[in-house]
Amino acid sequence: MTAQPQQAHAFARSDRTPVGVWWWTIDRWMLGAVGVLIILGVLMSFAASPSAAARMNIGDPFHFAVRQCLFAAAGSVILISTSMLDTKGVRRAAFFIYIGAIAIMMILPFIGHNAKGATRWLEFAGFTLQPSEFMKPALIILVSWMFAEGQKGQGVPGVTIAFGLYLLSVGLLLIQPDVGQTVLITVAFGAAFWMAGVPLSWVMLLGGTALAGLSSTYFLFPHVASRVDRFLSPDRADTHQVDRAAEAIAAGKMFGRGPGEGVMKRHVPDLHTDFIYSVAAEEYGLIFSLLLISIFAFVVIRGLYKAMKLSDPFQQVAAAGLFVLVGEQVFINVAVNLNMIPTKGMTLPFISYGGSSMLAICLTLGLALALTRRRPGAYSQGEGLAKSAAFA
Repeated sequence: MTAQPQQAHAFARSDRTPVGVWWWTIDRWMLGAVGVLIILGVLMSFAASPSAAARMNIGDPFHFAVRQCLFAAAGSVILISTSMLDTKGVRRAAFFIYIGAIAIMMILPFIGHNAKGATRWLEFAGFTLQPSEFMKPALIILVSWMFAEGQKGQGVPGVTIAFGLYLLSVGLLLIQPDVGQTVLITVAFGAAFWMAGVPLSWVMLLGGTALAGLSSTYFLFPHVASRVDRFLSPDRADTHQVDRAAEAIAAGKMFGRGPGEGVMKRHVPDLHTDFIYSVAAEEYGLIFSLLLISIFAFVVIRGLYKAMKLSDPFQQVAAAGLFVLVGEQVFINVAVNLNMIPTKGMTLPFISYGGSSMLAICLTLGLALALTRRRPGAYSQGEGLAKSAAFA
């Protein structure tokens, strides 16, 4: 009697349960890459936690590592749950998340937690929540929705509403103040604006206005001026943090000092958050650093490629905007670690320690994966026929 071959996958192609349908319609390559990033983030938290805990006089050396494991587990649930949503569910989720995040941001000046001269966090039950992290992906989805509705020519002032949502978000961010997040959503908003097919002159006008606004922050916010001055004139300012990060990256050379053998991480104040990249470079070397960047590049480039193949204007603009958002954050964090741009408190997605950062980036990519799932008619004609044949 001939033995039956083992099923190669957890779900048969004919499985029509919600989980089965999700498994065969999700981009599994991208899902796998995100899973690798989450695992690497947990591993890096174990490398950075002892030094960070010692600096903060925390008795448990793995305090941050244990918490990061919990954040990673919760983030994975959010990632998978949101990636199962249909298009209507994505819009609905974005609406409620945006309303909730904006409501919290409005009351932050009165009840928020102040740190380093900014009031960006809501503290409760030992957990610090940064609502702007969750507002970003929700904003991109909502403005993409409004751009798509405006294109239909049915009397919906989509562009006006989109700009209203953007200006409200920027205003609340600058009150905190948080110039870095303002730059992030401005670039992502501009990308969505351009991909929505608006005239190039409008895009150029938005770009010029954004550039003028960014320049004005130098004169309006002392901490911005201080960081820019330190970057332009390092010989006349305190650049301890950036210098130690640069030394850590240089010390790693090609293959690194080895797991847990990093020395410079004891001298980098924000080593477990904003400067986790320098810890990775010192302990695992240039090869690992390039591999890490390559994984991020794979996620962003593959995501943009799949977004451009979508036929629905809303799905196309929203998915592309979310992947631009992720790519921007990676670029800013790595550029700061390499001293290519002025310092900014921007975490490295999945890798830096932080609950809000981990949960929000999982939400962002969960929504992006949901928008790029294979659905009947979701892709342009040629692409759609090929996908339908492959996954019938």
